[in-house]
Amino acid sequence: MDKFLQIIKKYWLGFIISVLVLISAVMIYDKLHPKTLAKNLIEGTGRIDGDLINLNTKYPGRVDKLFVDDGVKITKNMIIAKIKSKEYEAQQRETESKINALQKEFEAKKIEFEIAKKSIPLSLKKAKSALKSSQESLNELQRAINSQKNVVLQDKRDYKRVQTLFAQKLIQKQLLEKSRLKLITTQDRLKSLKDKNSILQHSIEIARSNLLEAKASQEKIKSLSLQLEAFKENIASLKASKERIEAIIDEMTIRSPIDGFVVEKITNEGEVIGAGMSVATLIDPNSLYLKMFIDTIKNGKIKTGDKAVIFLDAYPDRPIKAKVVNIAQKAEFTPKEVSIRSDRIQRVYAVHIKPLKTEPLLKLGIPAIGVISTDGKNLPKSLDEIPPL
Repeated sequence: MDKFLQIIKKYWLGFIISVLVLISAVMIYDKLHPKTLAKNLIEGTGRIDGDLINLNTKYPGRVDKLFVDDGVKITKNMIIAKIKSKEYEAQQRETESKINALQKEFEAKKIEFEIAKKSIPLSLKKAKSALKSSQESLNELQRAINSQKNVVLQDKRDYKRVQTLFAQKLIQKQLLEKSRLKLITTQDRLKSLKDKNSILQHSIEIARSNLLEAKASQEKIKSLSLQLEAFKENIASLKASKERIEAIIDEMTIRSPIDGFVVEKITNEGEVIGAGMSVATLIDPNSLYLKMFIDTIKNGKIKTGDKAVIFLDAYPDRPIKAKVVNIAQKAEFTPKEVSIRSDRIQRVYAVHIKPLKTEPLLKLGIPAIGVISTDGKNLPKSLDEIPPL
């Protein structure tokens, strides 16, 4: 042991120099033989991007309640905010009041219609019956008048004969008076029948007038029916207006269209916002992708659907399986935040790489490295397998 320590003390400088030489040799070798990607692999860097959703309001109002904040997890149909508008609420109450009033008028008119349907045909029937009865009575009275006229003619002849006999003093004056009284009686009866005839003629005129009125009343049923239809249409129109206002008020309860996260809360409670103004910005984790840039030479080798992996700086040994979902058709200058081996002024194409399934590690805006395989093979399982950019 003592001998070994003596050797170390004697040659320590040589040992240190040897180690340094070995390290330098390794570094020189790595420098002269840099790690390279397989020919079928294309590497790039970029940031996680996604399809942002600007959740805005369709109608103006005041923010009554806001239920989220930046970074909050949300679910589909979750209420994000409630907007209130006293104007729309007043319109809703006014429309409801008009519908109730019109509904009562409609019910009253409906009752009137039902009564008319029963009473008017009955009045028509009575008017026809009354006219028929009066005409039959007139015919019977006319027969009685004609008969009475014959009686009067006969009584006149009898009275003249009795006058002749009285003048010849063949009969007593009492018989003359009796014949005269009989004639007067039959004449009075004829006059009475004629008076009844005049009254009955007037009654027939009234009956005819009532019949015409009853027939005209038939049109009232049609009129009431049309009024009922008009009421129905007006009520339906008001109900449609009510539904429209209710739809507006419902639209003012802002709900999330996705399962995701709030990227940014834009408004605060109490603020008045106009139509189309945003309440919050949302992101769907399923829409996240790596947006990286490929130079013009490598761009021609890749195609939509190529297999790929994404690496995050915090998880270098955890590849996220992905695929190419979009390749820009127009070149652009290299963005400042992207590093590539070639000159920064060269033109590049944006390529979108999307995970095959939702990846909770991905966050909007964080940097990441993507590797694409043009034939689906040799995809790395760690960042150590690929050269640094």
